[in-house]
Amino acid sequence: MTQDEFLTAALRNPANQAITDELYRLGLPDAWLVAGCLVQTVWNALTGRPPDHGISDHDIFYFDPDISWEAEDAVIRELKARLGHLGVAIEVRNQARVHLWYPDKHGLPYPALSRSTDGIDRFLTENTQIGIRRATRSYDVYAPNGFDDVAGMIVRPNRTPNFSPANYATKAARWKALWPEITVLAAE
Repeated sequence: MTQDEFLTAALRNPANQAITDELYRLGLPDAWLVAGCLVQTVWNALTGRPPDHGISDHDIFYFDPDISWEAEDAVIRELKARLGHLGVAIEVRNQARVHLWYPDKHGLPYPALSRSTDGIDRFLTENTQIGIRRATRSYDVYAPNGFDDVAGMIVRPNRTPNFSPANYATKAARWKALWPEITVLAAE
């Protein structure tokens, strides 16, 4: 699968298109639409399902050096107001402040990051290490592992220091129930 084929399939989901358009208009720093909502839309295209089948939320990463909760909350509220008409769950996270709450929430270490793509690099699965954002006349795509696993419907663990075999198993089981065609590689 080429980058263009991936983008064409991922943007079949009207919510993905609307979110990237709105992020572009808003000009949020280092903002990306990331992870499952992209990959799962492609899986849906590959398997003939509706574009939004099985998608639980649409994750947005951005990077703002203001690491106050108040600043992040203002962005969350702004995006929910701008995107509420889509009727989809939106999860917005400032990647500059993830290290402040991640260890308490997940019991695992998490370093301070320097850009949004650092957060994409730390995803639980390699196949979801993808982000897109609108550019002036096209899209920027961040996909450090390419698109072979997406096209092959392969789920493989991303063994970062914050990798959790239990979380991987839970996520993979949910996905396997929704997309029985996927191949889940063992966490060990």
